[in-house]
Amino acid sequence: MKKILFTEEFCQPELLYPFTLTRRIQDCRIGILTIREKWELGLGMKSFDKEEGPIHDPDRKLELDRTIGKDIIYLIHGNILPDLKLINQVKKLKAGQFISLPGKEAIVYCISKNEIEDPHKIKVKKVVEFTGEVMEIKFPWDLFRTNAKAIEQDFQWLKSTRKRQKIPAHVLVTGGKNIFIEKGATLEHCIINAAEGPVFIGKNALVMEGSLLRGPVSIGEGATVKMGTKLYGATTIGPGCIVGGEIKNSIFFSFSNKAHDGYVGDSVIGSWCNLGAGTTNSNMKNTASSISVWSPGGPVGVGIKCGMLMGDYSRTAINTTINTGTVIGVCSHVFGTGLTPKYIPSFSWGSEGVERYSYEKALRDVQNWKGLKQQNISENEKLFLKHIF
Repeated sequence: MKKILFTEEFCQPELLYPFTLTRRIQDCRIGILTIREKWELGLGMKSFDKEEGPIHDPDRKLELDRTIGKDIIYLIHGNILPDLKLINQVKKLKAGQFISLPGKEAIVYCISKNEIEDPHKIKVKKVVEFTGEVMEIKFPWDLFRTNAKAIEQDFQWLKSTRKRQKIPAHVLVTGGKNIFIEKGATLEHCIINAAEGPVFIGKNALVMEGSLLRGPVSIGEGATVKMGTKLYGATTIGPGCIVGGEIKNSIFFSFSNKAHDGYVGDSVIGSWCNLGAGTTNSNMKNTASSISVWSPGGPVGVGIKCGMLMGDYSRTAINTTINTGTVIGVCSHVFGTGLTPKYIPSFSWGSEGVERYSYEKALRDVQNWKGLKQQNISENEKLFLKHIF
């Protein structure tokens, strides 16, 4: 059997803070799908995770040793996005071969038990240099900067594998051939412009009347776009999210809410977040100068456009004003007067860092929010949240 095994070795997952506190790199959403889902779809294989530090999903753990038997393992860097050219090159690999980029390290290995000398030593014999363009995610802002291309690529893959329904006659469209509505989605009287990029609407999604969608845009399974919402490309609304107001060039991972007016631009919002009514972020300095963003290795200049990077389970109070290039950790409750600080640590209560969210109260509040969507906090979530705390 052939299997995908993801590794974060050499990927520096800490640079993708705060999103890699609660997930592997390959479980970040960019475009329509997560990186994991892209590889599984492209190669037609089930995927697993190499044991490297805390395992966020024990069911996906796979040891890379000789107990793999007759399996063929494709060891893949978790921060690499596949395209059709790269997928085809991987399919041609034979055991003992690996793909590398010009002047860089290997990114994909093809391994049988014969190449495994011990769990930490793999013997490979032939390099295949890949000369095509490769999308690599290193920092959080790479997610929204690459999102337009990722939506386009996923759209091309999914339109031939998913069931499509006709665009309702009451929907005003431009570029209808570039619009894909999965069976089960509901669209009220709205306007969709796919002239500058595709628009994908997943099954059981609801787009309410008065909404304006300008591609490239992806609306995930079971997501809701409320009345009068304005979505500019390149924006991804993940499964189970509820959004309203104005959103531009941003990614919402899954089950997060921005249900009211306010602006979110050039941002990444994790899972199970909630933005209170009127929450707005700045994505450009009044001086139009370069933005510096907090990173575990020190501040990084990111150019002139960057909004907020919000970790899972975090929330804002009504009318919260998020500063340009703000990083918010996991499980923080953000409120306060004026612009927020540029960095708000995990488990913060308020935006000034004076008080810390208690672990027990944080868990109760996470369960309350998950309960609103008929879900429960898992034991594994409790473990990694305790580790972060």
